[in-house]
Amino acid sequence: LLLLLLLQISGSCVWLGCGEVVTSFERSCPQFFFKETPPNEALKPNSPARICQRYKNKYYFATLYDRDLRIPVYSAYLYQPESGKRPNTWMVEPQLMGSVYPSAMAREWTLINYYNASLEQISKSQAVLVDYKNLTGLNRGHLNPSGHHPDNSSRTATFTLTNIVPQNEKLNGGAWKNYEQQIMIAQTRGCTTTYVVVGAVPGNNYIAGGRVNKPSHLWSGVCCEMDNGEEMKAWAVIAENDRNDVQLLSLGELEEALTKLYGRGQVSLFDSDCPRD
Repeated sequence: LLLLLLLQISGSCVWLGCGEVVTSFERSCPQFFFKETPPNEALKPNSPARICQRYKNKYYFATLYDRDLRIPVYSAYLYQPESGKRPNTWMVEPQLMGSVYPSAMAREWTLINYYNASLEQISKSQAVLVDYKNLTGLNRGHLNPSGHHPDNSSRTATFTLTNIVPQNEKLNGGAWKNYEQQIMIAQTRGCTTTYVVVGAVPGNNYIAGGRVNKPSHLWSGVCCEMDNGEEMKAWAVIAENDRNDVQLLSLGELEEALTKLYGRGQVSLFDSDCPRD
């Protein structure tokens, strides 16, 4: 029976999306970070999980996840928008329960019915769908949005609960949406490769009976290589999670703001070759 289970787990990536909890982004999925350099340790929570988010045998982005607060610290990805349908199937990360579970981004239903996991087991280290039910004034807010990706598989991969936070619904559907869909298009003109890190600052409030943290701020830092192959460009935004307003900043200004908000030392989001002013 054990052999059968192991065979089932090893083969699961064939029919499930894959997401791997890894020890190092530099070794496992460095391509989502400018010069293969992830943000520094000043953002690292007490109980971190590094996830290389993989779906149908391909990596699509990287997420640093806070197991205690059950929200992502940040998600990092390449900005490659195309038109397409928005997915609606939500998944979770089995390996947050332990390495004996498949390295597969999967639906709760699949884990419960095929891997004998209970909802209680799944929910110990991460948010589950019921945590986001019956919210008042809040939405499931993507850090890495599906609309910034070029095809169905890459957009589907963003629909994991390890990539969302409780976000003010007016902000999510207003100024933040405008930034994601309009300002990003304008800002990335002339960029050939655009690296994005989107994060959430933990707040003092919770949803789901204290299980899932509601961030105080959302932020995004962007570093792009220009089409001349030499010039670099960078910018950033930050938003309070109870106001429908997004501030456009330099990358250096965002890093200074995050240094104060996190209080864990000087924050660096990108390699030093990305301009701060």
